Amino acid sequence: MYRVLVVDDEEPVLDSYVFMLNGCAGFTLAGKARSGFEALKLIHELEPDLVFMDINIPGLDGLEVIADVHKKFPAMIFVLSTAYERFDLAQRAIPLGVFDYLVKPVSKKTFLATMDTARAALQSREAAPAETETPLQRFMRRTIWKAIGEDEWAAIRADLALPSDRGNVCILESAEAEAVCARLAELVSYKRHCVYDAMLNRGMLLVSGDMSRGGLEELFGLALGELSPGGENVLGLGDPRRGPELYLSCAAALRNLEDRRGQRGFHNREADDDERGRFIQLRRKIGAADPAEMRKLFARIWSGVFAEADFTLARSKMASLIMFLMDDITGCYRNPDKAPLFNAVGEIMALKDIAAWERWSAAAFEKLLNEAALRRSGPLPLVKAIAYIREYYADPALQLGSAAEAALVSPAYLSRLFSDQLGTSFVDYLSAFRIEKSEKLIRESGLSIKETAFAVGYRDPNYFSKIFRKLRGLSPSEFAERVEKTG
Repeated sequence: MYRVLVVDDEEPVLDSYVFMLNGCAGFTLAGKARSGFEALKLIHELEPDLVFMDINIPGLDGLEVIADVHKKFPAMIFVLSTAYERFDLAQRAIPLGVFDYLVKPVSKKTFLATMDTARAALQSREAAPAETETPLQRFMRRTIWKAIGEDEWAAIRADLALPSDRGNVCILESAEAEAVCARLAELVSYKRHCVYDAMLNRGMLLVSGDMSRGGLEELFGLALGELSPGGENVLGLGDPRRGPELYLSCAAALRNLEDRRGQRGFHNREADDDERGRFIQLRRKIGAADPAEMRKLFARIWSGVFAEADFTLARSKMASLIMFLMDDITGCYRNPDKAPLFNAVGEIMALKDIAAWERWSAAAFEKLLNEAALRRSGPLPLVKAIAYIREYYADPALQLGSAAEAALVSPAYLSRLFSDQLGTSFVDYLSAFRIEKSEKLIRESGLSIKETAFAVGYRDPNYFSKIFRKLRGLSPSEFAERVEKTG
């Protein structure tokens, strides 16, 4: 009997999956989990053969759980389930070897068909001789380090589904290489196809495409800043090469890694904590506090950074901070359609000494201050929260906590801002915005009511109809009929 773990934070979904599972020959329920941490615990304890994994669960999301365990349990089959289709989630799932992707509500017919294919896959894996390495591992650990022929490269590219004939190799040195590589690949995959492999304290990432060193710096800058603000992880960047010559990119990444390792120097944890606190303070206050106060805080930050580290490392730290600030104000690194105000990494890395930095940073920080002032139509955290709602309203997991995190304030403070500034609650504002978007979809898209509900962030079409009627005085179906009659 194959053992199945079902992970979902909604009891009706858990009950539905368990009920349908009872009709599947050869499968038995091993357990149920309602959060990411509970799922992680049960996977290690029960070692199920098949896991149905909801993506939007409390704590670690479903993909983070899979990223944590999929290499330890390579034969385990994971089937994702989510309330709506999103290409970015599918992108994140690809490097993790996810078996299938189901959109809830899942019909019994679809569920049974998925179980049939999963059964066949499990049987095939039992019959096949055990392999110590996956094709990706063989390529990243051995093949990529040597020159190969065109035919071999074509076969590898097809086998690994690499979208480009070219790529950049990056080598990571970290005490937690596997976890850090997984998270880096996840973040980078929002913009570029990225695969990775890790062993012991070293990991390798292959970014498909043709990127300059500066482009890679920018791509990985925010991700590494989020993962290791104190600089515990070191990443060497390789040059863009065609597949048969990726070994040259490996060599360049190794050289770059050695250079960066030498730049780290002595690490002062207390200074890092103080530095991080000032970074956070600046990010929270820019655009909301007095500009003169912000200039002083910024000058205090960069003077401390350059006093603590050598020029090259300090320059890199400040590039990360500037990118964070730019993203906080404009959202340019979360939304590929928004252009940055300026090329922070390229311009900073071109600076040769502290005097050049002081001149450049004064002008750049004024641009950031001015942009923050232009975008402010109320307290900046409220502005950021509203921008976050407008960008992620279609995510059923959107809550006050996630909006507060994006605005760099506490949920209680953000709730008070909605009440004091707008005279409404966060939930009511979000509901009103979603219903406004749903009206537009009903008028213009031709989607069904159920599809419309999913598209604006409601997992339950009945609940969507209830909210729609409450705010508009009629059901979505009645609204659609009215639209059709009036043309």
